[in-house]
Amino acid sequence: MRAKIFAAALVLAFLSGCATQTATVHSTEGRLAKQEMQTFFVSGLGQTQTIDAAAVCGGADKVASVERALSPMNWLLNFLTSGIYSPLDARVYCR
Repeated sequence: MRAKIFAAALVLAFLSGCATQTATVHSTEGRLAKQEMQTFFVSGLGQTQTIDAAAVCGGADKVASVERALSPMNWLLNFLTSGIYSPLDARVYCR
């Protein structure tokens, strides 16, 4: 019985997990100006994707923060493809 509860708790923890990295440039307050799902393969090994935040916000002084996140949907896609397809969400916030 304990093993089933532990297994259920472990599955729930993995399904609810996400990760977010935020780089604050000028402030933590800002409006979402751009959001896109970036595509990576084989867990992003040796791959890069770029968003020009200054161009999105109309100047580097108007960038509030940039964020990269692993959402539950991204995690599920990564899990279902065994890490072959591993997308991440990218967001740019402007002041």
